[in-house]
Order: sequence, then C-alpha cells, then structure tokens
Amino acid sequence: MIDWKEYDAVLFDLDGVLTDTARIHASCWQRAFDDFLREWAERNGEPFQPFDAETDYLRYVDGKPRYDGVRDFLGSRGIELPQGTPQDTPGHGTVCALGNRKNELVGEALASQPIDVYPGSLRLLRELRAVGVKTAVVSSSANCAAILRGAGIQDLFDTRMDGAIAAERGIAGKPAPDTFLAAARDLGVDARRAVVVEDALSGVRAGRAGGFGLVLGIARHDEPDVLREAGADVVVRDLGELEGPGA
Repeated sequence: MIDWKEYDAVLFDLDGVLTDTARIHASCWQRAFDDFLREWAERNGEPFQPFDAETDYLRYVDGKPRYDGVRDFLGSRGIELPQGTPQDTPGHGTVCALGNRKNELVGEALASQPIDVYPGSLRLLRELRAVGVKTAVVSSSANCAAILRGAGIQDLFDTRMDGAIAAERGIAGKPAPDTFLAAARDLGVDARRAVVVEDALSGVRAGRAGGFGLVLGIARHDEPDVLREAGADVVVRDLGELEGPGA
C-alpha cells in the first residue's frame, strides 16, 4: 500500500496514533466542560447540555492546542470567555483557566492509569527506524514528554514537537501545518519526502496544508470518509494493517 522507500521521515501524532490516551483526554475534557456548562446553565437560567465525549471531542478539540479547543467548543455553544493568561488558576473564569483545569485532570489521570501503546504502531515505528527512516512525534499536548516516558517509547524518535515546545518557539498549532513543518526542518527533511500520521481532523488538515508527501489517517472512531475529505491520502483503522519497510 505504501512504498516507504519514497520517504525520509515519518511524523506521528501521539494520542490515538501511538498511545491509547485519546480516551483520557476525551474524559477529562468532558469533566472540565460539564462542570463549567452546569454552572453556566444555572447562572443563566438555561437547560444544561453536556459535552459529548465523542461528537464534540472530535469536532472541536481533538488534536488542537488546549486553549484553541476551549475557545472553539465554547464558540459552538455561543459562549464567549475572556482569554486570560496561561498562568490562570484552573477554573471557569477564562479560556486559559478552563484549559488549565482540563490539563490538571489529565495530570491526575496519567499519574493513576497505565499508558498503553498500540502494538501495530510500535511495530511500524521500530521497523522504520531499523531501515534508517527518521521519526518524530508531533503533538499538541503539553503532556507529550510525560506520556512518552510513561509508555517507554521516548527513545524511538529523532525529534519531538509538542504543545510546550511550540509555545516556547511561538509556533502555531494544528490545524495550521507549522508544528509538522518545524519537525521536518528539525529532522533536515523536505516535507514532500515526509509522511504525516494522524487520527484527528485538525492533524490531517495540517498535514495536507503543509504539502507533505503522504498524509496517513487512522480511523479509530469509524470516520474514514471524513478523514479522506479532510485530506488523508490513505486511511486505515490501525497501523498494524500496513506492511512495514522490511516486508
């Protein structure tokens, strides 16, 4: 299906691509948003409409920088909060405060739950490295480094571009292509000779906008057609379906 000899590097998203942590993020988003939405509804005399951990998660927050996800989801409900600053105490008063509450919940979850790596992803990752293909992890998560360590796969990448590094370097997050392009530059490869592997719509759109040689979508949520429409060249349900470069 894919001729890996045509590419010099493969850039992997983290949550939902390498590790089974997207479910943790979805659950923590739901807790953070539902607490806020319940308080908002009571204060404004409106019915409480909970966050949908599948539909709302995939449509508005999956794969995006945390504060962008907060702003986009609240916008879908016609709610506007002041931006605040990243130093805001976790809470409900600003976009940043609400995003920080979600991050607090993720930290608690990661400290108490095992981090599982998808076997098919791990096999492909190791096979690529065995034949000299460069690898990178490109994630919007500020918890990326901790997740890689917890999963024991931190040494399988030539570079890491995550939410914390992007913020330090002033690099725009997904769906802008900038984090993927920055990772490719760090690897010293042309985007046209690199593959982007994503399960999120925002990430697939970023890969397509960046002019990468191949955008590979992973449909773990039964949405292959949606990923294709967003720009994925190839869509699979798990990387274990693919033959590696050593096949």
